[in-house]
Amino acid sequence: MPEITGVSHVALSVTDLERSKEWYMDVLGVQPLMEGEENDQKFCVTVHPTGLVVGLREHGSRSGDGFTPTRTGLDHVAFSASGRDELEKWQAFFEEKGVTYTPIIDVDYGHVLNFKDPDNIALELFALPA
Repeated sequence: MPEITGVSHVALSVTDLERSKEWYMDVLGVQPLMEGEENDQKFCVTVHPTGLVVGLREHGSRSGDGFTPTRTGLDHVAFSASGRDELEKWQAFFEEKGVTYTPIIDVDYGHVLNFKDPDNIALELFALPA
């Protein structure tokens, strides 16, 4: 079987590129790497200090309906955290920033902190159990 060496990037469709770009910079600490327009789309490729690349794309022909994890396609994007203590810091940070989130959930396989971006896209911070 051929080898996969990792995840190259995550690309998300958004309703307002500028709003989303500012939110991802402010909340997740990404920085714009490249921006542009092609056909009926505007896009911004961002990079996190860890090297994670997050692409944001505003389609001119977008439907405008909100994100739902029950629709076939993306359920959520999960980012790694070093431990439950780090999730507690994120939760306090989300509270300060007014980010929509659900409190940390402790499950057998780890710790989960769910949150939403401005388009209601389901995002998660996950930490393995100690």
